[in-house]
Amino acid sequence: MTAEQIMAFGLVGGVVALLVWDRIRFDLVALMGLLAAVGLGLVEPKKAFEGFADDIVVIIASALVVSAGIARSGVVDALVRPAAAHLATPSRQVLFLSGSVAVLSAFMKNIGALAVFLPIAQQLARRHRTGAHLVLMPMAFASLLGGLMTLIGTSPNIIVSRVRAEMTGQPFSMFDYMPVGLGLTLAGVAFLTLGWRLLPRDRAGARPPEEAFAVEDYASEVRLPPGSAFVGRTVAELEALASGEATVSALIRERFRRHIPDAGWTLMAEDILVLSGDAPALQRVVLGAGLEPVGDPEGARKAGHVFVEAVVLRDSALVGRTARQLELRRRFGASLLAMSRPGGRDAKRLHHVVFREGDLLLLNVPSASLSDTLADMGVLPLAGRQLQLGHRRPWWVPVGIVAAAMVLIVANLAPVAVGFLAAAVAMVLTGVLTIEEAYGAVEWPILILMAALIPVSGTLQSTGGTDIIAAQLAEIARLLPPVACITLIMAAAMAVTPFLNNAATVLVMAPIGAALATQLGLSPDPFLMAVAVGAGSDFLTPIGHQCNTLVMAPGGYRFGDYPRLGLPLSLLILALGTVLIAFFWPLNPS
Repeated sequence: MTAEQIMAFGLVGGVVALLVWDRIRFDLVALMGLLAAVGLGLVEPKKAFEGFADDIVVIIASALVVSAGIARSGVVDALVRPAAAHLATPSRQVLFLSGSVAVLSAFMKNIGALAVFLPIAQQLARRHRTGAHLVLMPMAFASLLGGLMTLIGTSPNIIVSRVRAEMTGQPFSMFDYMPVGLGLTLAGVAFLTLGWRLLPRDRAGARPPEEAFAVEDYASEVRLPPGSAFVGRTVAELEALASGEATVSALIRERFRRHIPDAGWTLMAEDILVLSGDAPALQRVVLGAGLEPVGDPEGARKAGHVFVEAVVLRDSALVGRTARQLELRRRFGASLLAMSRPGGRDAKRLHHVVFREGDLLLLNVPSASLSDTLADMGVLPLAGRQLQLGHRRPWWVPVGIVAAAMVLIVANLAPVAVGFLAAAVAMVLTGVLTIEEAYGAVEWPILILMAALIPVSGTLQSTGGTDIIAAQLAEIARLLPPVACITLIMAAAMAVTPFLNNAATVLVMAPIGAALATQLGLSPDPFLMAVAVGAGSDFLTPIGHQCNTLVMAPGGYRFGDYPRLGLPLSLLILALGTVLIAFFWPLNPS
């Protein structure tokens, strides 16, 4: 090997070792590796930052924004609610979510399928307190498995089909991958349903702001309008929207009659409901039933208004007075939507409660004057949560955006990166997300990790290191029986993928597999299929495929967590994949 090749292998090995060691932040390790590559002369300074312009970085950032838009649309609630009660354990969640993602990944880009189900997995885990980290990695792996079933499921399949067309004049068709891919997917999902137990239990992912803290005893007064679908339904059915996290603590009828309803009470139009619970739970009830906040029935829907949670300070102008006495809307331009008090508040109507120091208020405030309004009121805002009490875009807007993007991508009318970026921009333009929420949805350390490691991993190819790997594989393969050669090619593709990305792996490994088949007098099809399976089965690192990267921050995973679940899954794919390929794609040419 040349000096450059030795340095390239040493650099990549050193970066991987530091990532597994996990004593230095992963994004800092990636930047250190990039600087070392430049310092050693393996990467030209003018090419050092090309990784930031790579499609993978754009896809991951855009997918996170799209996922946040879906989470706010109400579709997640609608999908989760019917099945939530039956998905109380991690095993059931993994089976349901991984199976759904795998099926969807067969017919659309797996990163898109994962982005759709990411908020669903997070909400299920939060509702049942099972830990999202136990579900997200299995779901990401399932998206890779599902992509093995069809031509369009993953990039390696498309490239392998093109290589076969160049060799034989006939590409693989849409469902040629199905016999092998379906068997591997079924076995893989079955393994993940049990194998999640291999993951560490102490991981805590980056939580969305609305889950960063909980205020369990908010009280909010809302009106049940005549057009609500819950007119004539029971209190229990309304409370089911929050899965028990919010309750109807009181019901006011005929303007002043206050009742304490039981679960079987029938709701009537114009009922005033006193809801109790944490703000996100109240939000699900209000939005799901189409309720109107009594404190501000119209302002909650106005453009340019934001929801903010704030604590009443000792010297606040609110202390000792009620919302009605203060005329909050006229004096401050703010509306009181809900209130929480340590130890609970008395049974008075919300606008009759005398404010005290320490009261927590949920307010609707004009965004243009947010800071001035809160300062004038003498309240301290809490960390922002994406609350939208009484307002959201119609669910079909974000769903339509995602569907349109997927159609463009599947029909090859737009590249994957362009399609996802267009969807992310559309989420902001249509008001599904504010620009601040879109930026907040992006996990910037993950993007730094990917962007910095792309040039570092590229040094193996630029220095000729991959040629050395290919030559060694060819030498070893000549000593093995034909079936074992399939396993070898598949294992090599799995090992190389994290450092080349799956598309580059196919471009390197497919010619090797085809040449080896020719030398042995065997059909090239099983070897090309082995390359496709291996390149599409990166379960060992968070950097080889964008699906693995996408769940890293939400799951709170470390680099070394991936092999804990991914290594046994990879061994399963190697063993079963060899059998399935040899069975469905005979080694001897017909």
